[in-house]
Amino acid sequence: MIPAKLKEGDEVRIVSPAESMTMIAKDQQELAIHRLESLGLKVSYSKYIEDKPSILSSKIDNRISDLHDAFKDPHVKAILTTIGGFDSNQLLRYLDYELIAENPKILCGYSDITALANAIYHKTGLVTYSGPHFSTFGMKKGADYTIEYLKKAFLASDPFLIPQAEDWSDDPWFIDQENRHFHPNSGYLVIQEGEAQGRSIGGNLCTLNLLHGTEFMPSLEGSILFLEDDEMTIPETFDRDLQSLIHQPGFEKVKGFIIGRFQSKSSITSSHLKEIISTKQELSHIPVIANASFGHTTPQFTFPIGGSTELKAGKNHTTLKIDMH
Repeated sequence: MIPAKLKEGDEVRIVSPAESMTMIAKDQQELAIHRLESLGLKVSYSKYIEDKPSILSSKIDNRISDLHDAFKDPHVKAILTTIGGFDSNQLLRYLDYELIAENPKILCGYSDITALANAIYHKTGLVTYSGPHFSTFGMKKGADYTIEYLKKAFLASDPFLIPQAEDWSDDPWFIDQENRHFHPNSGYLVIQEGEAQGRSIGGNLCTLNLLHGTEFMPSLEGSILFLEDDEMTIPETFDRDLQSLIHQPGFEKVKGFIIGRFQSKSSITSSHLKEIISTKQELSHIPVIANASFGHTTPQFTFPIGGSTELKAGKNHTTLKIDMH
């Protein structure tokens, strides 16, 4: 079930299923609204978007209410999350999946939102998206690629290729918008060559792993996995988190593997990735590429969870194609 594409005048609802909007500076909120409005979209905020957490997170009932209201509201055509966090998986047993299935629309976010996006896809069949948060649109510099590929995912119907961004950054831009450092992008790192077609599944690896053994974990059979992790991971934790995913039922029928660029603090190098992949016999027959432009570095492309993906990984030429039909 693919949600309808957006058109000029459509309303986008901003919700906070993880961290609150209170984390986002007012000038960044204003720029984010301006960016979305420049795409011809209307922006509305959910009722409890600025709920402050009592200890670790805001009230589950309020976050659920905002999500349900966004899906029920016929004027809302897309739902964009404020930012990530740590506790979206608290919401999974309280969501009304029948309500969501009856009101299909775009849901987009990344990082901690991986739990929501994959669970909703699995429980309802609704294709969701791993892509920028609302807060991402508050970035002054280096957002053009992010916006371009969100437009291809949400406003256009044609299949599209995803080339690498020309450069990338791991700066804490939300602290200092002016002093940014961008590095030239050397392209996809091809670890294992090959071709594959399948359903795109995944997002943030450590968050996806929270779904293991639950009723919310999507099937891995026939999938192309998109996986990334943030600055809190290191080579050892990425290795064991990946191994845990490999142990899931149906992994033997995974078709391909795409790894997002790691943040600098993770200290995960190309050599680490090649060594980790080489130890996984379960991956030996599928194409594997890394340093893709999604995840916690910027800029980032948007990909569908449950959409059709084609990967052709060659030493001299690699293509990644998304088809939403």
